[in-house]
Amino acid sequence: MRNRIKVERAEHNLTQEELARLVNVSRQTINTMEANKYIPSTLLALKIARVFKKQVEEIFILEEHDLLMN
Repeated sequence: MRNRIKVERAEHNLTQEELARLVNVSRQTINTMEANKYIPSTLLALKIARVFKKQVEEIFILEEHDLLMN
């Protein structure tokens, strides 16, 4: 799964630290998600989507190979 967190942050003029504070996680968590090394919980994904006033699917993009994984 890839995401648009970095793009959305830039469009909303938010730093990783500011977004982290808004969703109650560390800056490192935001950094790791942006690098596609961490898939957030459903709750965290919903919080991030709410900050950007978007649907979860607009921020987090499920890819074909994700569908094949068990």
